[in-house]
Amino acid sequence: MTGPLPAPGLTGLFIGTVPPGLYRLPPTETASRVISLAAEADWRVATLPLGGVADKAGFLDRCAAALDFPQWFGRNWDALADCLMDLSWWRDESKARGYLLLAEDWDAFRKAAPKDARTAETILADAVDYWADGESPLAALLG
Repeated sequence: MTGPLPAPGLTGLFIGTVPPGLYRLPPTETASRVISLAAEADWRVATLPLGGVADKAGFLDRCAAALDFPQWFGRNWDALADCLMDLSWWRDESKARGYLLLAEDWDAFRKAAPKDARTAETILADAVDYWADGESPLAALLG
C-alpha cells in the first residue's frame, strides 16, 4: 500500500511530476526540510507526531489534537475518513497548491499497533485518492 517516494522525490511531488500519494518519507529527509520545501511550493503541511502512540484511541486522539480537527470529530475510523475527505478544517482563505500530511514516528506506531496502522493507512490512501484529481491534491508521507 505505502511505497517509496519515486524520483525526483519531494521536489517532484510539490511541482506535480510525482503524483500525490501515500509514500514513505525518504530516510534522508527531515521533517523541517519537508515543511520548508512544501512552504516554498505553496503546499500546506500538517504534522502528525506519533511518538508514544500505541493504539487506535491514541492515534485518533493525536489526530484530533495535532491536526486541530473540528469539534464534531467522533474519534473513530469513520470520523477520521470524514475529516480527510472534507478538508475545510485545514483550509483558510488563501488557495494552496496542495496539502501534505506528514506522520512522524509511523514505524513505531505500526510496530505497536499493526492492525490499527493498516486501517489508518487504508483511510489515508482513500483520502489521497479522493483528492488526487482536484486543484489542490492531498499527499501523505509516513516517516
